[in-house]
Amino acid sequence: MSIRIASLYRYPVKGLSPERLERATLTPGEFFPGDRLYAIENGPSGFDPAKPEHQPKIKFLMLMRNESLARLKTHYLDETTTLVIEEGGREAARGNLATRQGQEAIETFFARFMPNELRGAPKVLAGPDGFRFTDSRRGFVSLINLASVRDVENLVGAPVDPLRFRGNLHLEGLQPWVEFGLVGQVLTTPSGVRLRVTKRIERCAATNVDPATGLRDLTIPKSLMQAYGHFDCGVYAEVLAGGDLIEGEMFAAEQGSLPLSQ
Repeated sequence: MSIRIASLYRYPVKGLSPERLERATLTPGEFFPGDRLYAIENGPSGFDPAKPEHQPKIKFLMLMRNESLARLKTHYLDETTTLVIEEGGREAARGNLATRQGQEAIETFFARFMPNELRGAPKVLAGPDGFRFTDSRRGFVSLINLASVRDVENLVGAPVDPLRFRGNLHLEGLQPWVEFGLVGQVLTTPSGVRLRVTKRIERCAATNVDPATGLRDLTIPKSLMQAYGHFDCGVYAEVLAGGDLIEGEMFAAEQGSLPLSQ
Protein backbone atom coordinates (compact mmCIF):
# COMPACT_ATOMS: atom_id res chain seq x y z
CA MET A 1 0.00 0.00 0.00
CA SER A 2 1.33 3.47 -0.90
CA ILE A 3 0.29 6.98 0.04
CA ARG A 4 -0.12 9.71 -2.58
CA ILE A 5 -0.19 13.43 -1.88
CA ALA A 6 -3.47 14.48 -3.50
CA SER A 7 -3.08 18.18 -2.67
CA LEU A 8 -1.14 20.66 -0.54
CA TYR A 9 -2.58 23.64 1.33
CA ARG A 10 -1.40 26.46 3.52
CA TYR A 11 -3.42 28.86 5.69
CA PRO A 12 -1.38 32.09 5.94
CA VAL A 13 -3.83 33.72 8.38
CA LYS A 14 -5.46 31.65 11.10
CA GLY A 15 -9.16 31.20 10.42
CA LEU A 16 -9.06 32.56 6.87
CA SER A 17 -8.94 30.95 3.41
CA PRO A 18 -6.73 28.06 2.33
CA GLU A 19 -4.28 28.44 -0.55
CA ARG A 20 -3.51 25.41 -2.69
CA LEU A 21 0.14 24.82 -3.56
CA GLU A 22 1.81 22.77 -6.27
CA ARG A 23 4.87 22.27 -4.07
CA ALA A 24 6.12 23.12 -0.61
CA THR A 25 9.69 23.09 0.68
CA LEU A 26 9.91 21.64 4.18
CA THR A 27 12.70 22.38 6.65
CA PRO A 28 13.67 20.03 9.51
CA GLY A 29 12.09 21.01 12.80
CA GLU A 30 9.98 23.78 11.28
CA PHE A 31 6.32 24.31 10.45
CA PHE A 32 4.65 23.91 7.07
CA PRO A 33 5.87 26.84 4.94
CA GLY A 34 3.65 29.91 4.92
CA ASP A 35 1.15 28.35 7.31
CA ARG A 36 -0.54 30.23 10.20
CA LEU A 37 1.90 33.12 9.94
CA TYR A 38 -0.68 35.56 11.29
CA ALA A 39 -3.77 35.66 13.47
CA ILE A 40 -6.47 38.27 14.10
CA GLU A 41 -6.72 38.95 17.81
CA ASN A 42 -10.32 39.15 19.04
CA GLY A 43 -9.80 41.57 21.89
CA PRO A 44 -6.68 41.51 24.10
CA SER A 45 -5.14 38.03 24.12
CA GLY A 46 -1.99 38.59 26.15
CA PHE A 47 0.18 37.48 23.23
CA ASP A 48 3.67 38.98 23.46
CA PRO A 49 5.75 38.67 20.25
CA ALA A 50 8.92 39.23 22.29
CA LYS A 51 8.06 36.14 24.38
CA PRO A 52 5.65 34.18 22.20
CA GLU A 53 3.63 31.50 23.93
CA HIS A 54 0.91 29.27 22.53
CA GLN A 55 -2.53 30.77 23.11
CA PRO A 56 -5.97 29.07 23.01
CA LYS A 57 -7.59 29.57 19.62
CA ILE A 58 -10.64 31.19 21.22
CA LYS A 59 -8.52 34.32 21.65
CA PHE A 60 -8.44 34.82 17.87
CA LEU A 61 -10.99 35.05 15.09
CA MET A 62 -11.62 31.45 14.03
CA LEU A 63 -14.28 29.31 12.40
CA MET A 64 -15.30 27.45 15.55
CA ARG A 65 -17.10 30.62 16.73
CA ASN A 66 -16.91 32.97 13.74
CA GLU A 67 -18.37 31.05 10.81
CA SER A 68 -18.89 34.29 8.89
CA LEU A 69 -15.15 34.17 8.11
CA ALA A 70 -15.88 31.41 5.59
CA ARG A 71 -17.71 33.93 3.41
CA LEU A 72 -14.42 35.72 2.78
CA LYS A 73 -11.80 34.71 0.21
CA THR A 74 -8.29 35.79 1.07
CA HIS A 75 -4.95 35.75 -0.73
CA TYR A 76 -1.52 36.28 0.78
CA LEU A 77 1.17 37.71 -1.51
CA ASP A 78 4.53 36.56 -0.13
CA GLU A 79 6.64 39.00 -2.11
CA THR A 80 4.91 42.03 -0.58
CA THR A 81 3.62 40.44 2.67
CA THR A 82 0.20 41.68 1.59
CA LEU A 83 -3.17 40.21 2.52
CA VAL A 84 -6.05 40.70 0.08
CA ILE A 85 -9.62 40.11 1.29
CA GLU A 86 -12.53 39.55 -1.07
CA GLU A 87 -16.15 39.78 0.05
CA GLY A 88 -18.96 38.90 -2.33
CA GLY A 89 -16.52 38.48 -5.21
CA ARG A 90 -15.04 41.97 -4.84
CA GLU A 91 -11.89 43.19 -3.14
CA ALA A 92 -12.87 44.59 0.24
CA ALA A 93 -9.50 45.23 1.88
CA ARG A 94 -5.78 45.06 1.19
CA GLY A 95 -2.88 45.62 3.53
CA ASN A 96 0.85 44.99 3.83
CA LEU A 97 1.02 43.05 7.07
CA ALA A 98 4.65 44.10 7.58
CA THR A 99 3.54 47.71 8.11
CA ARG A 100 1.32 49.26 10.75
CA GLN A 101 -0.65 51.06 8.06
CA GLY A 102 -1.36 47.80 6.27
CA GLN A 103 -2.36 46.07 9.49
CA GLU A 104 -4.77 48.89 10.28
CA ALA A 105 -6.43 48.48 6.88
CA ILE A 106 -7.15 44.83 7.71
CA GLU A 107 -8.24 45.61 11.27
CA THR A 108 -10.64 48.29 10.02
CA PHE A 109 -12.21 45.77 7.67
CA PHE A 110 -12.88 43.22 10.42
CA ALA A 111 -14.26 45.89 12.74
CA ARG A 112 -16.82 46.67 10.03
CA PHE A 113 -17.42 43.11 8.84
CA MET A 114 -18.24 41.45 12.17
CA PRO A 115 -18.80 44.07 14.92
CA ASN A 116 -21.16 41.88 16.93
CA GLU A 117 -18.62 39.04 17.17
CA LEU A 118 -15.75 41.11 18.53
CA ARG A 119 -14.76 41.19 22.20
CA GLY A 120 -12.53 44.20 21.57
CA ALA A 121 -10.64 45.90 18.79
CA PRO A 122 -9.34 43.35 16.23
CA LYS A 123 -5.57 43.35 15.89
CA VAL A 124 -3.27 41.68 13.38
CA LEU A 125 -0.65 39.54 15.11
CA ALA A 126 2.45 38.30 13.30
CA GLY A 127 4.26 35.23 14.55
CA PRO A 128 7.97 35.84 15.19
CA ASP A 129 10.57 33.44 13.78
CA GLY A 130 9.97 29.89 14.95
CA PHE A 131 6.39 30.53 16.09
CA ARG A 132 3.08 29.83 14.35
CA PHE A 133 -0.55 30.28 15.35
CA THR A 134 -1.39 26.59 15.15
CA ASP A 135 -4.04 24.93 17.31
CA SER A 136 -1.43 22.52 18.68
CA ARG A 137 1.91 23.65 20.13
CA ARG A 138 3.68 21.03 18.00
CA GLY A 139 1.29 20.91 15.05
CA PHE A 140 4.08 21.29 12.49
CA VAL A 141 2.41 19.62 9.50
CA SER A 142 -1.17 18.28 9.40
CA LEU A 143 -2.18 15.27 7.28
CA ILE A 144 -5.74 14.42 6.24
CA ASN A 145 -6.67 10.95 4.96
CA LEU A 146 -9.30 11.54 2.26
CA ALA A 147 -10.68 8.03 2.77
CA SER A 148 -11.50 8.96 6.36
CA VAL A 149 -13.28 12.09 5.12
CA ARG A 150 -15.36 9.92 2.81
CA ASP A 151 -16.27 7.76 5.79
CA VAL A 152 -17.36 10.90 7.65
CA GLU A 153 -19.67 11.59 4.70
CA ASN A 154 -21.33 8.25 5.36
CA LEU A 155 -21.71 9.11 9.04
CA VAL A 156 -23.38 12.48 8.47
CA GLY A 157 -25.24 11.53 5.29
CA ALA A 158 -23.99 14.53 3.33
CA PRO A 159 -21.00 15.64 1.24
CA VAL A 160 -18.03 16.75 3.35
CA ASP A 161 -15.44 19.09 1.85
CA PRO A 162 -11.98 17.97 3.09
CA LEU A 163 -11.16 21.67 3.56
CA ARG A 164 -13.36 21.61 6.66
CA PHE A 165 -10.39 19.95 8.37
CA ARG A 166 -7.92 22.68 7.34
CA GLY A 167 -5.01 20.29 6.77
CA ASN A 168 -1.73 20.84 4.93
CA LEU A 169 -1.52 17.49 3.12
CA HIS A 170 -4.50 15.61 1.68
CA LEU A 171 -3.58 11.94 1.25
CA GLU A 172 -4.95 9.15 -0.94
CA GLY A 173 -4.16 5.44 -0.88
CA LEU A 174 -4.98 4.60 2.74
CA GLN A 175 -8.02 2.81 4.09
CA PRO A 176 -10.28 4.92 6.34
CA TRP A 177 -8.76 5.78 9.73
CA VAL A 178 -5.50 3.91 9.08
CA GLU A 179 -3.66 7.19 9.67
CA PHE A 180 -4.11 6.72 13.42
CA GLY A 181 -1.94 3.62 13.20
CA LEU A 182 0.83 5.72 11.68
CA VAL A 183 1.48 7.57 14.94
CA GLY A 184 5.11 6.95 15.83
CA GLN A 185 6.05 5.91 12.29
CA VAL A 186 8.21 7.78 9.80
CA LEU A 187 6.96 8.50 6.28
CA THR A 188 9.49 9.08 3.50
CA THR A 189 9.42 10.30 -0.10
CA PRO A 190 11.77 9.20 -2.90
CA SER A 191 13.39 12.66 -2.71
CA GLY A 192 14.31 12.13 0.95
CA VAL A 193 11.67 14.07 2.89
CA ARG A 194 11.01 12.35 6.24
CA LEU A 195 8.01 13.03 8.45
CA ARG A 196 7.43 11.46 11.86
CA VAL A 197 3.72 11.15 12.63
CA THR A 198 3.29 12.42 16.19
CA LYS A 199 -0.37 12.56 17.26
CA ARG A 200 -4.00 12.44 16.25
CA ILE A 201 -5.90 15.70 15.67
CA GLU A 202 -8.95 16.28 17.86
CA ARG A 203 -11.67 18.14 16.01
CA CYS A 204 -13.85 21.02 17.16
CA ALA A 205 -17.03 22.69 15.92
CA ALA A 206 -15.07 24.51 13.19
CA THR A 207 -15.54 21.38 11.05
CA ASN A 208 -19.31 21.92 11.20
CA VAL A 209 -18.93 25.03 9.02
CA ASP A 210 -19.14 24.70 5.24
CA PRO A 211 -15.95 26.44 3.98
CA ALA A 212 -17.74 27.52 0.79
CA THR A 213 -20.92 29.03 2.27
CA GLY A 214 -20.10 29.79 5.90
CA LEU A 215 -23.19 27.84 7.00
CA ARG A 216 -22.96 25.74 10.17
CA ASP A 217 -24.72 22.79 8.58
CA LEU A 218 -23.21 19.57 10.03
CA THR A 219 -22.32 18.05 13.41
CA ILE A 220 -19.06 16.29 12.60
CA PRO A 221 -17.45 16.00 16.09
CA LYS A 222 -20.72 14.74 17.56
CA SER A 223 -21.09 12.20 14.75
CA LEU A 224 -17.52 10.98 15.25
CA MET A 225 -18.06 10.55 18.98
CA GLN A 226 -21.33 8.67 18.50
CA ALA A 227 -19.85 6.33 15.89
CA TYR A 228 -16.29 5.84 17.12
CA GLY A 229 -15.98 7.27 20.62
CA HIS A 230 -13.54 10.04 19.66
CA PHE A 231 -13.43 13.47 18.00
CA ASP A 232 -10.33 12.77 15.87
CA CYS A 233 -9.67 13.15 12.14
CA GLY A 234 -6.18 13.55 10.71
CA VAL A 235 -2.72 13.45 12.26
CA TYR A 236 0.15 15.82 12.94
CA ALA A 237 3.73 15.16 11.86
CA GLU A 238 7.12 16.76 12.46
CA VAL A 239 9.75 17.25 9.78
CA LEU A 240 12.87 15.10 10.32
CA ALA A 241 14.46 15.66 6.92
CA GLY A 242 13.48 18.49 4.59
CA GLY A 243 13.03 18.94 0.89
CA ASP A 244 10.30 19.55 -1.66
CA LEU A 245 6.86 17.99 -1.46
CA ILE A 246 4.99 17.97 -4.76
CA GLU A 247 1.37 17.21 -5.53
CA GLY A 248 1.18 13.59 -6.72
CA GLU A 249 4.33 12.49 -4.88
CA MET A 250 4.29 9.23 -2.94
CA PHE A 251 5.03 8.44 0.70
CA ALA A 252 6.18 5.10 2.04
CA ALA A 253 6.55 3.91 5.62
CA GLU A 254 10.22 3.83 6.59
CA GLN A 255 9.55 0.72 8.68
CA GLY A 256 8.53 -1.04 5.47
CA SER A 257 4.80 -1.56 5.99
CA LEU A 258 1.66 0.42 6.66
CA PRO A 259 -1.08 -0.49 9.15
CA LEU A 260 -4.08 -2.21 7.61
CA SER A 261 -6.59 -0.87 10.14
CA GLN A 262 -6.89 1.69 12.90
